[in-house]
Amino acid sequence: MTKKILVTGGAGFLGSHLCERLLAAGNDVLCVDNFFTGSKDNIAHLIGNPYFELIRHDVTFPLYVEVDQIYNLACPASPIHYQFDPVQTTKTSVHGAINMLGLAKRVKARIFQASTSEVYGDPEIHPQVEGYWGRVNPIGLRSCYDEGKRCAETLFFDYWRQHQVEIKVARIFNTYGPRMHPNDGRVVSNFIVQALRGEDITIYGSGQQTRSFCYVDDLVEVIIRFMDSPADLTGPVNIGNPGEFTMLELAEKVISLTGSRSKLVFKPLPSDDPKQRQPDISLAKQALDWEPTVSLEDGLKETIAYFSKHI
Repeated sequence: MTKKILVTGGAGFLGSHLCERLLAAGNDVLCVDNFFTGSKDNIAHLIGNPYFELIRHDVTFPLYVEVDQIYNLACPASPIHYQFDPVQTTKTSVHGAINMLGLAKRVKARIFQASTSEVYGDPEIHPQVEGYWGRVNPIGLRSCYDEGKRCAETLFFDYWRQHQVEIKVARIFNTYGPRMHPNDGRVVSNFIVQALRGEDITIYGSGQQTRSFCYVDDLVEVIIRFMDSPADLTGPVNIGNPGEFTMLELAEKVISLTGSRSKLVFKPLPSDDPKQRQPDISLAKQALDWEPTVSLEDGLKETIAYFSKHI
């Protein structure tokens, strides 16, 4: 049966891939985006599809539509973008959650929240499990995003307990792939763009801090599986790739795959930058029968091919 599905932030990096997959599965997709970080280029190829609809709208204002499912992805997700207007970032997470949960309650839709590994802050335990409450600075430069997303999780669970709204909360770890914003300041896009341009590759700190990178196709697969799982699986569920790499290892891989002559330059580590980031995905493996299948090397090749045409 065709479902009417709302995707907020649908013209963004992750949202556009999700819209594509939902359409391919025979759904009727309503994409909502205010184009602060999203781009019409990401969804231009979908606009002729009669089952795809686009609305320019900011989720900090209520939206009145009739849908069966809601994927709430709207929020700038890279430090450069979410620190540009921190008050608006908090509003997007908090007011956006309130508005989308209110819609879900009214139309009895199931709703997915794109939460983040940033709810764990700079973690004291490694890898991070869903039961860990995190170590977050509530007044730092990253707090608008970290605390905004933490508050959104609170709202989702309160709507579930108080109003029986069917919720799905996923904590998304670093994701990369085609359609990333070239200037989003994230490490994968930074390194690839710098390497392709032959510029120095910027490493912050010693380069020994680690991240785990999940290719976008793997992530979209688990998001849809989670949304379609039994109602009693509310989450939070960690989703990401547990393979852990230092920044130096990533830089060397990018240089090798691009054939670049870029040199590494080292700069001071930004404030509140986590030293380690790795998901424990035991719950996703067990409850959703999912684990990532795309290797970092294969994912980087696809991402490099995309950026080589778009920068």
